[in-house]
Amino acid sequence: MAAVTPWVLGVDSGGSGLRVALASTSDTGAVGRTETAVSREPVRTGPSGIDAAHLLDHLLPMTRALLDGAGDGAASPVTIGAAAVGAAGMATLGGDLRARLPGALESALGVRRLALAADAVTAYAGALGLRPGAVVAAGTGLIALGTDLSAWRRADGWGHLLGDCGSGAWIGRAGLEAAMRAHDGRRGGSPALLARVEAVFGPAPELPGLLYPRTDRPAVLASFAPEVARCAAADPADPVAAGILREAAGHIADAAAAVCPPSGECDVAFTGGLLKTGDALLVPLRAALAERLPHARTVPAAGDPLAGAVRVAASLTRRGLRLPADGRLLHVPAEQGSRSRGDSRDKLAQTPLERPLPEQDTTRTQ
Repeated sequence: MAAVTPWVLGVDSGGSGLRVALASTSDTGAVGRTETAVSREPVRTGPSGIDAAHLLDHLLPMTRALLDGAGDGAASPVTIGAAAVGAAGMATLGGDLRARLPGALESALGVRRLALAADAVTAYAGALGLRPGAVVAAGTGLIALGTDLSAWRRADGWGHLLGDCGSGAWIGRAGLEAAMRAHDGRRGGSPALLARVEAVFGPAPELPGLLYPRTDRPAVLASFAPEVARCAAADPADPVAAGILREAAGHIADAAAAVCPPSGECDVAFTGGLLKTGDALLVPLRAALAERLPHARTVPAAGDPLAGAVRVAASLTRRGLRLPADGRLLHVPAEQGSRSRGDSRDKLAQTPLERPLPEQDTTRTQ
């Protein structure tokens, strides 16, 4: 009988769609050939939270297509040894996924080892791997996650109404407010931002009617963040826009400080599209970090959340996941076929994840 080539499945589900990676692994846990697929349609959220059926409707055909491609010309059968699903909202809206995915993936794909994680956890695994530290994922929203490998520390990620302070949506909303202040003649307004609002959205009085009915308000708010950055970086700089970005930088540094392990030097990595904003944000961010986290060391992210999901899945094949188990942030259900023996895979969080995963070349940014 031919030897079976071990492959792992990584899944990244977020506001901009679904990404799937199928990667080969060696007996040492190293990741080799990787195939990816992308769906631009985000997974729905309903009364039961993230809709497991909708995720499976996309995930299963994408995975089968990747398996078919990986099997072409292969000398041995292609099977999935483990899978890791990272999803935005898993911590608070992942009940349906935790209830349905283990059985569904075992039945459809033969997956018996599975990790279900918040996207912040896969962002952490992709960026820092095993070592203690902190990761700030900053895009439309913002969440920070840190660990000393015994427990997770979380800050923000509460959405655009309750938090996500310093995020793209936060910056965009602050810029729009400054524009409306200028329209009204109130203090704190920015004529430069008002001009950009009218160039992008049309007459300022029509903005509430354009914005409030939208179900994708965070994304619409975040779409104005680059305009705030352009005004802050102009010559001469708009002082109101520059002040918004300084305040955002302070919020981002606060989130990092809240989750960094308190003892010793802390590695901090940043992921997400907001960091492409440029020096108008990065210069005050470096200053804020130096003030709030003088013992921190900013390091480049080794990989993105999809790479982190693959990394977590690869560690499961060798029972090598040492990231802290958590009922909501990182849930490792009992291996399929072992539940009757009470063999909990949460024990996997106690053995080492040994090596970093090379950064993957993916077709979608976070």
